[in-house]
Amino acid sequence: MNTAASPAPAMIEAAIPLGDTYIEKNTPAFIRTVLALFSGGFATFALLYCVQPMMPLLSHEFSINAAQSSLILSVSTATLAIGLLITGPISDRLGRKSVMVFALFSAAFFTLASAVMPSWEGVLVTRALVGLSLSGLAAVGMTYLSEEIHPQHIGLAMGLYIGGNAIGGMSGRLITGVLSDFVSWHTSLLIMGLVALGAAGLFWKFLPPSRNFRSSPLNARNLLDGFVMQFRDAGLPWLFLEGFLLMGAFVTLFNYIGYRLLADPYNLSQAVVGLFSVVYLSGIYSSAKIGALADKLGRRRVLWAVIGLMLAGLLLTLFTPLPIVIVGVLMFTFGFFGAHSVASSWIGRRAIKAKGQASSLYLFSYYVGSSVAGTGGGVFWHYGGWNGIGLFIGILLLVALVAALKLAKLQPLPANAPI
Repeated sequence: MNTAASPAPAMIEAAIPLGDTYIEKNTPAFIRTVLALFSGGFATFALLYCVQPMMPLLSHEFSINAAQSSLILSVSTATLAIGLLITGPISDRLGRKSVMVFALFSAAFFTLASAVMPSWEGVLVTRALVGLSLSGLAAVGMTYLSEEIHPQHIGLAMGLYIGGNAIGGMSGRLITGVLSDFVSWHTSLLIMGLVALGAAGLFWKFLPPSRNFRSSPLNARNLLDGFVMQFRDAGLPWLFLEGFLLMGAFVTLFNYIGYRLLADPYNLSQAVVGLFSVVYLSGIYSSAKIGALADKLGRRRVLWAVIGLMLAGLLLTLFTPLPIVIVGVLMFTFGFFGAHSVASSWIGRRAIKAKGQASSLYLFSYYVGSSVAGTGGGVFWHYGGWNGIGLFIGILLLVALVAALKLAKLQPLPANAPI
């Protein structure tokens, strides 16, 4: 982006009109936008993670082991990550709302199809299509907000959207976990598909059409140029790295905290450990609160602070008393969702062109971090137990803190909102 032939990002961003084309806070359009994106985020993560509690049932029904059963989630996240690199550029050509609406309805229909599949292979194929479909909203939602919401209120709107993600991820697990005790996994998936269909309808009805979208041609050269452009920016590569590190740290903690709590000296039951997902509720609050705080104080002043909060929470989990561990997990979760909210909204402010590709690259890094670090943390667990996990996550967060401090030193861009 910062080439001699191109105007400086600050000049381009300063030239963006801040007139009545933007959606202002406390207006009917803002409420409709937030409600629609909240519903879309809820449906996305509910559909993605609702299968997790069903894995033992699937092992029994299809006579497969636990590793094979886990594919029902991993194939979805894999196709979601791949789709993020495709659907963002498609939205740069076809438009934001149309791509997101199609994505949500497709994911709901493929979920309904997976509920009636007679074979394990059929279930995996439809779940892969669910993940691919969901990439359409995951990649484009942030871009839509960055284009349509007034820059002074992007942090708040992004935080509310991410809050919907958090509620969806938690609710998807809890709903199917409870339903599976009373009905078959087929019925549980059918219910989730119908819920998602309703959310897609709300999304379609309430989301205002784009007013600031400008279509760009879709061809291989433009795609390559768009990706290269993002990495020439002084800040975007650091934000991509933040997504990788933050999500990697978050997933690693929740992948292995259950193992610790099931063992001595806690010996908690699986049901009690499962209730730990309710700490996601702190993320619903922090994503909106920290997002609004970043709008007021500036992202460069807030991001490093919430990463520091994650580090403080991680340190508390290294102690033995259970109440201290719980407080540590709450602080860690609060900080993660706040940091993700700040970094997400910053992407839209830094990207001048091909915003869909910029959002796609951030989320691609985010989900790759989940996969790579979440699995890599197992080596540290094997050799060092929870202290090993603490060391691994601590390294990730220290690097994330360095990246945040690098971002804080960027030349500020003149605009109505501090960044």
